[in-house]
Amino acid sequence: MSGKYYENKHLAGIDFASLTHAERVLLMREILDRKIHGMSFSPYMDGQEPGIEISEDQIEQRMKIIQPYTNWVRTFSCVEGSQHAPRIAKQMGLKTMVGVSLGSDLEKNEIEFNNAVEVARAGHVDILAVGNEVLLRGDLSEADLIEYINRARQAVPHVTVSYVDAYFLFEDHPAVADACDVLLVNCYPFWEDCPVDYSLLYMKEMYRRAVNAAKGKKVIISETGWPSEGAVKGATVPSYDNAIRYFINTYQWADEEGIEIFYFSSFDEAWKTGDEGDVGAYWGLWDKDGNFKYS
Repeated sequence: MSGKYYENKHLAGIDFASLTHAERVLLMREILDRKIHGMSFSPYMDGQEPGIEISEDQIEQRMKIIQPYTNWVRTFSCVEGSQHAPRIAKQMGLKTMVGVSLGSDLEKNEIEFNNAVEVARAGHVDILAVGNEVLLRGDLSEADLIEYINRARQAVPHVTVSYVDAYFLFEDHPAVADACDVLLVNCYPFWEDCPVDYSLLYMKEMYRRAVNAAKGKKVIISETGWPSEGAVKGATVPSYDNAIRYFINTYQWADEEGIEIFYFSSFDEAWKTGDEGDVGAYWGLWDKDGNFKYS
């Protein structure tokens, strides 16, 4: 097979199993060349982690790497330099889902929140994600989280306001779903021990459950992905081939059904091993140095 696989066509007719490894890599690159809907963006380079200040120049350098391949970027915080990322993204013609990192430290929450409101009022936010997996971690009560969401809507009524968490938590917390303008759901078959052979079917079920919880509101998959390296976790196997397969399957489905998906992640991040084990460092499409991993 040579040339373009799906120029001016849908991806649905392509059989992954029939492709050689080289053809799979080429197809992955063609998907990216057409631009995916969205990509999770973290500005940290090797040896860096949350808690240090990131320069605007570094954010711009990292953003330039992914800008040709995505329509949206998702950021995760509005402190320590990350508050500049939405403006830089907008200057590059990208749309933005801007995260407000909330936790159990109420003083830090206020700094995050106020910075995010300032960024939104400056016109750099398309979707404001007030909190990420706060309920999953148990950092805040449902009532406190809803209060932050409502405060954000009052502060920036012209901006779409929502909250990010695992798909099933919107079933468990219907009041949170009701408070959001859209539902932003994280769907990770990998973390639920689903083998890659069945991962797409499982993600479709995750999405279906989120749609039911949304009661007619739009549902966006705010995170999904597969690590390229690391220890085997139950039935899930991190590998380059499985990561490629998961990426292609994801965008076959997204293309066919019109699903909006933010892929996790743009770059490998070594600092994440503390929370996730060795697989935490290998979720990126690009490595820690900004080189595309699937050449």
